[in-house]
Amino acid sequence: MYYFAYGSNMSTRRLKQRLSTARPVSVATLPRHRLCWHKQGRDGSGKCDAAHAGDDALAVMGVLYEMAPEERPLLDRIEGVGAGYEVINVRLMLRSGEFVQAFTYQATQIDASALPFLWYKTHVLQGAYEHGLPDDYIAQLEAIPALDYPDRERHRRELLIYDPEEKFFH
Repeated sequence: MYYFAYGSNMSTRRLKQRLSTARPVSVATLPRHRLCWHKQGRDGSGKCDAAHAGDDALAVMGVLYEMAPEERPLLDRIEGVGAGYEVINVRLMLRSGEFVQAFTYQATQIDASALPFLWYKTHVLQGAYEHGLPDDYIAQLEAIPALDYPDRERHRRELLIYDPEEKFFH
């Protein structure tokens, strides 16, 4: 089964912590959508959303993963299906130019003023760097303001999966 990750789950390390069978397949593009950070998280911070834009010039970039169907209920629970996200089926364009169907999540609880915590933004950037998203797209991600997480221990725990010596560590 194919899953399109465009937020923190672009990071293979983060997604593998959650789903043992997840395997990256390709960078993918979701046309006519715009990346927003307005999905209201359980902690009140902003999370990523692939918002329908209806504009051919806009697209959300991310990573197509293959995963075992039996892990789908777990991912739905982690992502908050029914409490912030809904599942949608999408048609993606891969780097090869071919098209593929996958599922992803779209926000149902939106707060236009929400900002992400730095640890969340770091997961998103790690995935973007890891999978070689275009420099201009990464620059847009880097430009998003982020909040320090008040719980420094959680911030530290969230980022333990990355080696601080790696080039893409933020």
